[in-house]
Amino acid sequence: MARTDQSDRTDLVDFPTTGNFLRGRLRQHFDRDDQSYIEELIQEERVFSDGQVVMERAQFATISAILVDGFIFRTIEQNDRRFIVGLNVPGDFVDLHAFALKRLDHNVVTAGNCKLGLVSHDRLDETMRERPKIARAMWFATLLDAAVHRKWIQILEQLDAPQCVAHIFCELQTRLEHVGRASQKALRTPFKQFDIADMTGISTVHANRAIVALKEMGLAEWRRGTLYVNDWQKLKEYARFEADYLYGEGALKLSEPFE
Repeated sequence: MARTDQSDRTDLVDFPTTGNFLRGRLRQHFDRDDQSYIEELIQEERVFSDGQVVMERAQFATISAILVDGFIFRTIEQNDRRFIVGLNVPGDFVDLHAFALKRLDHNVVTAGNCKLGLVSHDRLDETMRERPKIARAMWFATLLDAAVHRKWIQILEQLDAPQCVAHIFCELQTRLEHVGRASQKALRTPFKQFDIADMTGISTVHANRAIVALKEMGLAEWRRGTLYVNDWQKLKEYARFEADYLYGEGALKLSEPFE
């Protein structure tokens, strides 16, 4: 389990915008100069309200954003239906893909109130040329998104609805542990029941049944956006959740020096 130690707290005091970037994964390999450089990349902070589109599908992109506070959904809209195909937590660059692609194939939308730090693609171009170690870290962050996407595809194909819902919340809890924002008893989110449905590709009715099933099994209870869990290990076992694909623990943990 990720822990919050004194160095983590110092990171967030000295680097309030980017102190959670790759925390629990590669951040321990950044020296003070690297951390300062990443913090200074951010040219503006902006607050967004719930449901705002940060980056719209096919919009030409000249900036990318790191999530400082809140949650972000990646969504695809088709035939009057919304599909949530990704979820971001504090410390994530939510649209580094747009630096390379210039236009995204999905929307980047706030889930609840959010604070974002913005960096221009001109500055990122300089980083690619001048700071290869940081460029590689950003590449890693983008590939980490891809690892999560692959896992979501797998669980949608492999697990039933209650297990799938449980797996997504186990993943979210683990990602929040990495950045020191997890509680062991209550996972608080701004999510609604229809958000859970759109994450798992099921109807709102089936999402409700899945949530009820978790309660009846004594694994978790969902109330007004908060998931109450007495034993995360039991929930993880039920969901067949193994955290190694998040590269913070297990066989895929990045413990070797990062150059």
